[in-house]
Amino acid sequence: MEKLDNVVWHCLQETHKEFALDYGSLLCYDPDHCPFGAFAGSPEVAEYVDQYASLISDFYIVGQPPRLSDKLEFKNELVCLQMLTERPVASNITEAIMPLNGVCEQELFDLVTLVQPGFIKTKTSLLGNYYGIFKNNQLVAVTGERMQMHGFTEISAVVTHPEHTGKGYAKQLLAYTTNRILEQNKIPFLHVNEKNTGAIQLYLSSGFATRRKMSFWNIGCRV
Repeated sequence: MEKLDNVVWHCLQETHKEFALDYGSLLCYDPDHCPFGAFAGSPEVAEYVDQYASLISDFYIVGQPPRLSDKLEFKNELVCLQMLTERPVASNITEAIMPLNGVCEQELFDLVTLVQPGFIKTKTSLLGNYYGIFKNNQLVAVTGERMQMHGFTEISAVVTHPEHTGKGYAKQLLAYTTNRILEQNKIPFLHVNEKNTGAIQLYLSSGFATRRKMSFWNIGCRV
């Protein structure tokens, strides 16, 4: 479980190594896939953070904050609960749940950007499996897998179109994705804004428990 304390670092050392930009003591996702990075050891990585910032204007260092050069600044500290479960989620799945990878990637990108802008990139769907629910040929709810390492897979983009909330779509997609991860003998985990009480209640009612708090340090160019 300790690897989850520096989740981005271990994902980019293991399952997602092919998506890593390796600056030595700083590892970052290719910016077309995910806007996350992390370091191991000393926070004196300003030079490497500057190099990453030359590729992406707005990104997150996850875990401990790094030292920054005078070119960059912290825009925000997003404090999330890191939650996980080791048990299948019981759910009465009544909707048709469809795989999205390779067929509906633009619709996936558009829906997540509408509800959670900034956290999905054009190639995020290549990091794992994504699933959705359609109504009248419109994608109205999604969820999927983002960060992965040996033994663990992150559930991400638990999103419902604002016109289709309150119908249980998120709970069904969460159960479906969680159980598929467990069938692979991996532990599903997720990150949720500590202020998002509605989502937290959904995860708690589905059997997820809080492991720890995790800071996502939003970094951009100094104005």
